[in-house]
Amino acid sequence: MSGYTDIVADGWVRRLPRGWQPYALLARVDRPIGAWLLFLPGLWSILLACAPVQDSAILILLFFAGSFLMRGAGCVVNDMWDRDLDRQVTRTAGRPLASGAVRMRQAAVFLVVLLAVSLVILLVLDPLAQILGVASLGLVALYPLAKRVTWWPQLMLGFTFGWGAPMGFAAAAGRLEWQALALYAAVICWILGYDTIYAHQDREDDALVGVRSTARLFAGRTRPFLAACYTATLVLLCVAGWLAGLGAAFFAALALGGLLLAVQVTRIDIDDPAACLRLFRLNREVGLVVAVAIVLGRW
Repeated sequence: MSGYTDIVADGWVRRLPRGWQPYALLARVDRPIGAWLLFLPGLWSILLACAPVQDSAILILLFFAGSFLMRGAGCVVNDMWDRDLDRQVTRTAGRPLASGAVRMRQAAVFLVVLLAVSLVILLVLDPLAQILGVASLGLVALYPLAKRVTWWPQLMLGFTFGWGAPMGFAAAAGRLEWQALALYAAVICWILGYDTIYAHQDREDDALVGVRSTARLFAGRTRPFLAACYTATLVLLCVAGWLAGLGAAFFAALALGGLLLAVQVTRIDIDDPAACLRLFRLNREVGLVVAVAIVLGRW
């Protein structure tokens, strides 16, 4: 894994004014996959709630923008907590706070800006969604601590990143129902699986600095663990679809999502960080397939 990093400092980020570039990297705008994965559970739940088309479209746009903002805010919080650890891990040593390109005070100001704009979006939503949005800040703040105290930080990420499922449903329906909770459980299992794949990029460095993860916990048993996570994901998605009264087209289309999850289980190579990253990114397509399946299930 020598010299490996997933930072993308070239491309369109290089075209930004020089002073903006460290902040773009701090918010991970060079790697939008994280924002997509934060957005998708909210998209699923908005579609599952079956609000009027115009209302759903507006909510989807708001959640899309909010996901990029809150993902950036979460990354800033994570890097503020982890800057000393990041300096010791090959993949993360070049991050702006770890490398000194951005100072803590500058990062704090940037975080306030991201949260302030996110608040504007939150205030447009239903009151229940607003309450859930505020509650999510506790999860965002505590997640970076999980890797220090438990072997299951990926589960904590599941609760945090999956929060869009109940929040999106509340924003669209003004209430929570059992299908929203089943969907949230499905999302947690999904994230537990794909973030274990992601964590294998750092497995060796994490062992050296004492950071815990499900990648380290399961190591050579990762494939059956992934199979269990993704099987639970599909079962819970089916339960959510059944509770929501979705038609047969949902279950048929969901099979393609299951195939993409199976690809990850069968092709994972825990000793190839670049391959792990490619499989991790495949989950955006998984999420889009599930969204299409929900839409088809409503016809």
